[in-house]
Amino acid sequence: MASLLGNRSGEMEVFTAVVERGGFSAAAKVFAMTPSAVSKLVSRLEARLGARLINRSTRKLQLTAEGQAFHQRCIAILGDIAEAECEAAAGRAPRGRVRVNANVAFGNHVLLPLVPAFLAENPELTLDLVLTDQVVDLLEERADIAIRVGPLRGNQLMARKLGESGVAVVAAPSYLARNGEPRTLAELERHNRIGFNFARSVEGWPFMVDGKITSVTAVGNIQVGDGETARQLAVAGIGVARLGRFHVEAEIAAGRLVTVLDEFNPGDIEAIHAVYLGQGGFVPARMRAFIDFLARNVRIRADQPFLPRSRI
Repeated sequence: MASLLGNRSGEMEVFTAVVERGGFSAAAKVFAMTPSAVSKLVSRLEARLGARLINRSTRKLQLTAEGQAFHQRCIAILGDIAEAECEAAAGRAPRGRVRVNANVAFGNHVLLPLVPAFLAENPELTLDLVLTDQVVDLLEERADIAIRVGPLRGNQLMARKLGESGVAVVAAPSYLARNGEPRTLAELERHNRIGFNFARSVEGWPFMVDGKITSVTAVGNIQVGDGETARQLAVAGIGVARLGRFHVEAEIAAGRLVTVLDEFNPGDIEAIHAVYLGQGGFVPARMRAFIDFLARNVRIRADQPFLPRSRI
């Protein structure tokens, strides 16, 4: 904290965080400071400048005209500093720890096969991986980067698109041999549908019937906390699941799973992004190395199966 208090660029970083995060408490988490310390820093900045930058109320913070102008200048200056540091550090390998959060399906089928190549390419970096289908708060979890599948929520995060995947309803041949293949949504209602025990961005399974989207609730004798478990249960013949094509393409190709109700598939596409915090547009070299590596090596398209580069 002392370094932030003792230099103008540090003051600009804190002020910019207050503006972009919407408050002192959120900005404090970025720099491991207390909200009162952030508030005092901004007050000292205003005193030094001789201008009020933020109007404070019990409900929200609002920039003054001077604050808006200063915020724009801070973004430009911090960007110039970051660019200068990158140029000065050109040729030096990125170093440090990269904390990554990914959903279980992407982690197992896409990310883990690429980890050896990433670490070989970046010997001074350390990966800290957490796989979970729960949507985490990057600040609270102190994560650098998260992989999100589906629509992005909010506008506080920067994002890099890695690909997109179609979605399919699948079941094992053994399950269909015992229970029959559902041909209509009414027949699907009589089948065991593997659901999730956490909140989803879209509740139920969407289908296109007579030009309209209708939804079928995922109800059965089992619910799971991640897509990888749902895939394994479907392969084991427990029930019907609805999963991303990139997640189950290998199982379909091997005949361990088959798609059902294809004629009712609405054709929805799930975008896959790497999301991260970029303070004032600045992204540390350690994070940029990982994001750039994913962008180069992940190839997920909705119109064709996924193959990690290391397996091509």
